[in-house]
Amino acid sequence: MTGSLHLLLEGFAGALSLPNLASALAGAVLGTVVGVLPGIGPSTTVALLIPIAFRMSPDSALIMMTAVYCGAMYGGSLTSVLLKVPGEASSVMTAIDGHEMAKQGRAGSALAISAIGSWIGGTFSVIGLMLLAPPLAEFALKFGPAEYFGVMAGALLFSLTLVGGSPAKAAASAGVGLMLSTVGTDLQTGVSRFTLGLPDLLNGIEILTLIVGVFGVGEVLWYFREARHQTPERLPLEGTLWPSPQEFRDSAWPIARSSVIGFVAGLLPGSGSTLASITAYFVEKRVSTHPERFGRGAIEGVAAAETANNAATGGALIPLLTLGIPVSGTTAVLMGALLMFGVRPGPLLFTEQSDLVWTVIASLYVSNVMLLALNLPLIRMFVRILDIPPRYLMPMILALAAVGGFAANNSLTDVGLVFAFGVLGYFMRLTEYSPAALVLAFVMGERMEQSFRQAVELSGGDLTVFMTSPISAVMLSLGAGALLWRKRGARSSDVYTPA
Repeated sequence: MTGSLHLLLEGFAGALSLPNLASALAGAVLGTVVGVLPGIGPSTTVALLIPIAFRMSPDSALIMMTAVYCGAMYGGSLTSVLLKVPGEASSVMTAIDGHEMAKQGRAGSALAISAIGSWIGGTFSVIGLMLLAPPLAEFALKFGPAEYFGVMAGALLFSLTLVGGSPAKAAASAGVGLMLSTVGTDLQTGVSRFTLGLPDLLNGIEILTLIVGVFGVGEVLWYFREARHQTPERLPLEGTLWPSPQEFRDSAWPIARSSVIGFVAGLLPGSGSTLASITAYFVEKRVSTHPERFGRGAIEGVAAAETANNAATGGALIPLLTLGIPVSGTTAVLMGALLMFGVRPGPLLFTEQSDLVWTVIASLYVSNVMLLALNLPLIRMFVRILDIPPRYLMPMILALAAVGGFAANNSLTDVGLVFAFGVLGYFMRLTEYSPAALVLAFVMGERMEQSFRQAVELSGGDLTVFMTSPISAVMLSLGAGALLWRKRGARSSDVYTPA
C-alpha cells in the first residue's frame, strides 16, 4: 500500500504538468460533448483521436483518451434527461427516471445528481484500480503461454455472452475478427497469409484502420440510415441546478452501492458500463421501500445508473493494463492506441513503464475533478450543444477517418480499408451482428495465436496442456460454460416468448 501511494504521488507529479493538464482538460470537454451528441460514442472518438495523438507524447495522448472515456459517461446524462435519447448505451437506464424528472420540472436536480454520482463512482473506481492492479500484475508475471491463451480465450468466450444480441452472431463476429488478425506475414514461418497479393498487407491490418472504419465510418453510415429520421423534442432545463437536501439523502445509499456494483461489473469481459447501470438500477428498485416510484421520476434511479456507469470505467482498465485483455469496445480502442505507441499492456507494464502507468492513473483523479467542475456550473452551456444538428458533424467524422487511415502508413490502401471496414460495420449493425465482438477478437487475436503456438511447441504438441494448467482450465471452463448457458437461455426465450 505504501509503495502504491509513493508511485501515485510520483504519478501526480507527471499528471499535473502543464501539457498533461491541458490534455486532461481537452479530453474532459471533448468527452462531455461526445456524450451529449447521440450516436457518437467514446469508442468512435478515441479511435479518431489516434491520428492526432501521433504528434503527442504517449502520456499526454493516453491522458486525453482516458479523459474522453470518462467524460462521455458524464455527458450521456444530458440527452437521456432532456431528450430521452441516451447518448450512450450505458445511459439507457438514466433516461427512464431522468426524463420523467425533467417533465416534472426537476431536470436541474437530475443532471446535478448525475454529475455528483458520476464523480463519486469514477473516483471510487480509480481507487480500486490503484489498489487491485499492482497485485494482479504481479500475479500475472507467473503466467506462461498456456495460461495467457486460457485467460484470453476464456475472456473472449465470456464477452460473447454479454455484448448483447444472439450469442451465435456474437461468436460469428468474433470469428471474423480472429480471421482478420491473421492477415499478414507469419512471424514464425515468414509465409504471407491472406494478403490478396497486396504488399501493403504484408505487415497485417493496422488496428487503427479497423477501429476507425468499424466505429467511425460505420456509425456515420448508420446515422444516415436511422438517426436522421429521429427529431425528438428537447425539454427545457428547468428547476434549480442543485439537488434538495431530501434528494441528497435519497441518493446517498444508491450512490454508495452503485459505486461497488459498477466497479465489479467493469471487470467482466464484454459487460462494461451498460451492464453496470442496468444492474445498479434494478438493485435499487429491489431494495427500495417505494419501488413504485421507479419509472416515474425517482432520483435514486438516476443516481444509481449514472454512478455505476462511471464506476465501471476504472474496473475496465484493470484487465486491460494488467493482462492486456480489453473487456469492452472502448478499452479495445485504448489497447490499440497503446500498441500504436509501442506500449504493450500486460503485467510487465507496471515494472517496465511504471512512470507512464501511474501518471495515467493519477490523471484519472484529475480528470474526474475537472469533469465535476465542468458539469455542474456549465450544464446550461453543454445543453446548447443539443441544438447542433448531427448532420453537420458526420462529414467531419468521415474526413477525420480518411486522414486517420492515411496517417497510419501513408498508404491509400489503408484509406480504402477504412471505408471497407466502415461498410462492414454498418451491415453488421443492420443484421444485428456485433462490431464490438469483432474488434475485441481482432485486438486479442495475434497474441492468442502466439500464446497458443508457443504452448503447443513447449508441450511437444500436447493439446491437453491447456487443461492441465489450472489457470487455463478454469478460465476456459468458465468461458465455455457461460457461453453454453447464454445459448440455452436464448433458445428458451425464443421458445417461450410470444410473438
